Amino acid sequence: MGEWTEFNPGDSAPNNGKYIEVGDNDYHMGIEDPRQVELEKGQRFPETSKKDRKWVKMKRN
Repeated sequence: MGEWTEFNPGDSAPNNGKYIEVGDNDYHMGIEDPRQVELEKGQRFPETSKKDRKWVKMKRN
């Protein structure tokens, strides 16, 4: 079984790292100034700025 890639507010972070807010239209138009959080494993995700958004782990550059 694979690891989840999208997380809802209140879910526990599966790993330490930075997470960014994404939404339905972000793949086409992008989210202007998306929220970013840094969490440790087990910490809960905060509320998103809009109800239809989720959290995903930021990719390393």
